[in-house]
Amino acid sequence: MFALPLAVKQGYHLEGRFGERGYTGFGIEQAKDYSVPDLKEFWHVGRELAAGNPYPGILLDNIWPTEIANFQAHSYSLYTALNILGDRILSALALYLGLDASWFNDKVNFGNSILRPLHYPPIGADSEPTALRSAAHEDINLITLLVGSHEEGLQVLSRDGEWIPMTTPEGTIAVNIGDILQRLCNHVLPSTTHRVVNPPGDKARQSRYSIPFFLHPNPDFEVKTLPQCISADNPDRYPESISAHDYLLERLREIKLAK
Repeated sequence: MFALPLAVKQGYHLEGRFGERGYTGFGIEQAKDYSVPDLKEFWHVGRELAAGNPYPGILLDNIWPTEIANFQAHSYSLYTALNILGDRILSALALYLGLDASWFNDKVNFGNSILRPLHYPPIGADSEPTALRSAAHEDINLITLLVGSHEEGLQVLSRDGEWIPMTTPEGTIAVNIGDILQRLCNHVLPSTTHRVVNPPGDKARQSRYSIPFFLHPNPDFEVKTLPQCISADNPDRYPESISAHDYLLERLREIKLAK
């Protein structure tokens, strides 16, 4: 899909909708508090509903490139599989947080979750010298599932402040805690800070690909600190609640996808 001519890809860009579906071009998204855009382009696949859309202005129809056979079938098959896995992981996390295993079920069943095939193009001599493929950031959502990849560049920030290179064995899924879950549990589960650095030498002239799945709660879910995650040693950092959709829009403005 990313090999299509730029004019064709731009035809699949949904103007004025924060890159919610379809194509978002190179050099648009910019990490919070970073000075230049990331060196990447991506495609967004969202939830498809068989009947009835309770959030028609938010859960938009997917956009599918007609030039690529089976793109829709393969992409949504992966979306579905990762969504099922995400629900299982949330059940385990709910138990860890002292909740019922099914606590998240009716809070994510209409979530604006996103599958994001990503392309980091070869880095040219004309690229902004301070730009990274993906500058340091945390994800917005509840959890992120990342299909395993042997490609270099992904790094995770340790509790000791060291950047640790991360590669995953074939057939595995990496799981990140996102900012919404961090806020919900008052940092009992901290959000994962990560980045994708530019490779050295000839590797910089090669493309890199990645496929994260961002699992979001329902748009009207109230992100309110769980009582069991508040204590004298861990006072409530977020006394004011916020809807998941308002929080998403707030963060999209910070990363230049929304205005």
